[in-house]
Amino acid sequence: MKLALAQINPTVGDLTANAVKIISLLDEAREEEVDLVIFPELAITGYPPEDLLLKPQFIKDNLQALDLVVKKSRGIAAYVGFVDQKKGRLYNAGAFIVDGKIKTIYHKMNLPNYGVFDEKRYFHKGRQPSVVSYQGLKIGLGICEDIWVETGPHRAEVKKGAKLIININASPYHVGKVAERQKLLSGRAKKSQAYLAYVNMVGGQDELVFDGGSMLFDPRGKLAVSCDQYREEMLIVDLENDRMKTAWMEEELEIYSALVLGTRDYVLKNGFSEVVIGLSGGIDSALTLAIAVDALGKDKVHAVYMPSQYSAEQSRQDAEKVARNLGVELSVIPINDVTAAYLDKLNPNFKGRAADVTEENLQARVRGNYLMALSNKFNWLVLATGNKSEMSTGYCTLYGDMAGGYAVLKDVPKTAVYQLVKWRNRSGEIIPQSVIDRPPTAELKPDQTDQDTLPPYDVLDRIMAAYVEENKSVKEIVRLGLAEETVRQVIRLIDRSEYKRRQAAPGPRITARAFGKDWRLPITNRYHA
Repeated sequence: MKLALAQINPTVGDLTANAVKIISLLDEAREEEVDLVIFPELAITGYPPEDLLLKPQFIKDNLQALDLVVKKSRGIAAYVGFVDQKKGRLYNAGAFIVDGKIKTIYHKMNLPNYGVFDEKRYFHKGRQPSVVSYQGLKIGLGICEDIWVETGPHRAEVKKGAKLIININASPYHVGKVAERQKLLSGRAKKSQAYLAYVNMVGGQDELVFDGGSMLFDPRGKLAVSCDQYREEMLIVDLENDRMKTAWMEEELEIYSALVLGTRDYVLKNGFSEVVIGLSGGIDSALTLAIAVDALGKDKVHAVYMPSQYSAEQSRQDAEKVARNLGVELSVIPINDVTAAYLDKLNPNFKGRAADVTEENLQARVRGNYLMALSNKFNWLVLATGNKSEMSTGYCTLYGDMAGGYAVLKDVPKTAVYQLVKWRNRSGEIIPQSVIDRPPTAELKPDQTDQDTLPPYDVLDRIMAAYVEENKSVKEIVRLGLAEETVRQVIRLIDRSEYKRRQAAPGPRITARAFGKDWRLPITNRYHA
């Protein structure tokens, strides 16, 4: 049998366009004499459609889009993800279509309700495994979580004679996910003694990035072939012939590609074409600029340097060099006069009080106002530049450096920022070594460095990962060899900064637990681990 693994990038809610994309690939596959084309989970609606699923008209329109696909499937078979409705109940479903007719519909039996997944809010679980016969081959059907569960439908389907298991997915990326998938799927194929076709979605959707990497395993559990990561692809494979595996990306390229794809899709799918970034001369804004250029092209990216009385000459030089190396025009808007005007108006109210973080934050907010004014005037999306370490501890200013529509590094710890910058410089210095070597600083007061307020980032990031991503307690983290006083300081900062994070822009998820869909702590909270 000749299969096509069609990992596509649908847009949530763009039902007609998603259907047209599917139909176009069916036409292409037909010309290549493909027997069966496999599309991702909820390919018709995009994933996750969230509360769109509560709109009755959305469900009807999704079914009409599926009907359009069915009518255009003459002379070929396809397995397509969509939302089914039976007796008022919704199901995460897959339609197995043959020659212009739906042969069978499978309802997902195992609904994930953890991390970023919220499927039990919307869907009812399916009750029956499904085996369909096509061209003399018995095929077992499944959807995403079904294959992750040891007792999933694949077991019953194999007992019924299935020699090919199809599993369609909307599986979001995080570091280590590719290896995790491959190990699990290899074991499932080997134990089932059946071919296993795993087709994943690709693309960015708000905070999630779907990395593709669709795979086919043979009955020995050997990876026979895989699609590229982070790009749409229809890979045609014949079950009878030898194949070759596509090599996976190295970790830095994998993370960087996720950030680029997440940024590109967020910008373009939300109707923007250009972005603006506050370029400080520091490492975070430099990396954000590089990602934006790689995502959108240099002509679609604008940079603004906004110096204050505390901005070092080295910062100006570094900002200019980064912009020049990336081919981006740099505008300069000093903030001293506007900051002074604010303080002149506020000083009668501040009388008798010493300068403190208030004056520091005021500078950040002036910069945020400039960026938002440019955004309004030219329809440029502001990209915030803060990293996960800052976001976790609240080392960021509401309505200041947090201002923006998308936070590219929101889930990238500071230590990983350095790793990615060094990787981005692998073929030549894009981000100057002086940016990498300088101690991190917000430059909001004389001789300021981040470590005046925070522990060293290598220590902070270890604590943050243990607390946020692994749910470890203070005692458990201390046992890792970290000072209890420092551990308590970082956790206290993380806990009390939830109100800030709730107001932050979304950003692409690249770790096992990001500050977003899979982090839902109460803002009003007196429990401390």
